[in-house]
Amino acid sequence: MTHRSRLAGFIIDCETDDLGAAARFWSDALGWPIGALPPEEAETYVKLDDAPGGLHVEVQKVTHPSRVHLDIETDDIDAEVARLEALGAKRIAAVHTWVVMEAPTGQRFCVVRMKHPERGATPNVW
Repeated sequence: MTHRSRLAGFIIDCETDDLGAAARFWSDALGWPIGALPPEEAETYVKLDDAPGGLHVEVQKVTHPSRVHLDIETDDIDAEVARLEALGAKRIAAVHTWVVMEAPTGQRFCVVRMKHPERGATPNVW
């Protein structure tokens, strides 16, 4: 059975004590307004709206060095993680409803649940 996955968006990880200032910088730098997230996410995440192509972009408060990581969304997390492991990626951690992975070249990324399957995605056939 095949599953579907696609690039969901980018997360701007900021090692900072002032998430609001970090979000304002990235909002102004990219020209995308700050959007709304549920209150329980507001201490850690700030959503930026109007990214091109319907991409999801957030500024995230983290305790590791600042970096940018991407999210791959899928309708079958276990199958997508297995596919990526077969390509050489390593599973780093399961966090809430997503899996943190590392590419063979060292970049971290997350595999997350697909939020808008109606937007289409490429079936993974191998």
